[in-house]
Amino acid sequence: MTTISSEIFGLTLRTQDIADVPQNDDWLSVGEREVLAGLRFVKRRNDWRLGRWTAKQAIQAFLRITSDTDLSLLEIRAAADGAPEAFIRKNPAGVMISISHAAGRSLCAADAPGTVLGCDIERLEPRGELLAADYFTPEEIEFVREAVPENKVLIPNLIWSAKESVLKALREGLRLDTRDVSIQLDFTVQENGWADWTGRYRRISRDFHGRWRADAHFVYTVTCSNPNKS
Repeated sequence: MTTISSEIFGLTLRTQDIADVPQNDDWLSVGEREVLAGLRFVKRRNDWRLGRWTAKQAIQAFLRITSDTDLSLLEIRAAADGAPEAFIRKNPAGVMISISHAAGRSLCAADAPGTVLGCDIERLEPRGELLAADYFTPEEIEFVREAVPENKVLIPNLIWSAKESVLKALREGLRLDTRDVSIQLDFTVQENGWADWTGRYRRISRDFHGRWRADAHFVYTVTCSNPNKS
């Protein structure tokens, strides 16, 4: 399985698997341990710990924090809109993050404050026209129907993942209608293994540019823009 440890758009990306997460909770802050204690179901607890562990790896890399730094001093909190926010010793950490997880693997993107940022990971599994019929635009549905056999699994998962990245960048998630987000895909793989995609949120005519890549088991998408960057 491919591990992503790269920089695209000038941001930092990290993936981690459930087996990478320490069995103890010493790396969690006091506040994080309190949140974890309130999660009843094992899968939810495992996913939550995996997401926090991956985020802390990405933040360490982005901020160039040494690996022996006490990770319990770094805390990931949910903002009022549900988006994750990072703090160090209870002060803003000076980094924006987006977290996603699927089937025992997690992805985190980290970038500078002011970034419009969203990322998503999806397991490559048959979804087909049922997913498209409920959540895709008419153009996307047709694109799924016309996919060549080798892309029949990839394309619906990729479109869905790109939509999720846009909705996270908007800090709304699935509170918005996914059919208001339209996705266009480019299959030209660049030297770093990523290809392009574009998205448009129709209700406010806002455009998003993203990158995607896939391995044997997962597809990964990210969108990022920061007006403060040159």
